[in-house]
Amino acid sequence: MYLEGVPLIRTLTPDDAYAYGNTRLEALERDPQAYGSSAEEHRQLTVAHLQARIADVPGGNFTVGAFQGDALRGMATFIRHTARNTRHSGTVVGVYVGAELRGQGVGRHLLTLLLDRLRTYDDLERVTLSVTTTQTAARALYRTLGFVPYGLEPGALKVNGVLFDEEHLVLALR
Repeated sequence: MYLEGVPLIRTLTPDDAYAYGNTRLEALERDPQAYGSSAEEHRQLTVAHLQARIADVPGGNFTVGAFQGDALRGMATFIRHTARNTRHSGTVVGVYVGAELRGQGVGRHLLTLLLDRLRTYDDLERVTLSVTTTQTAARALYRTLGFVPYGLEPGALKVNGVLFDEEHLVLALR
């Protein structure tokens, strides 16, 4: 159900691959210093690759999205670690909210829905994420959600010859 002007937040399905691809490209073009992948690399991906990337795997990977009407305007992905010794953890990646929705709580709602689902995974104990230190609003949001920093990686990303530091954060789920 849509409320007028309020984004609908839900888990993406393979049918959302085209919208996901376009919104991900927007994110990479608008904030290249916030992502490890480049827009050029993203343009090479097929729809099948995007469908696999956003596939909802029970107890594992999934992507949540914020829709304004039919347009995907925000997203966040969880990737579950699969090796036996790291399966108790996973990583949040690809967080993005379109410029027109920033500052309206959409990022908080996306991540709250994502984290609520993670808390239903009995064997998942912790979730990590990394954020470029220039992304001050995102860093503040993550802290209010309970993430705590555990390290700083100088020069983690290099975009157009400029180095950007990344802060690594963790949230204990149990």
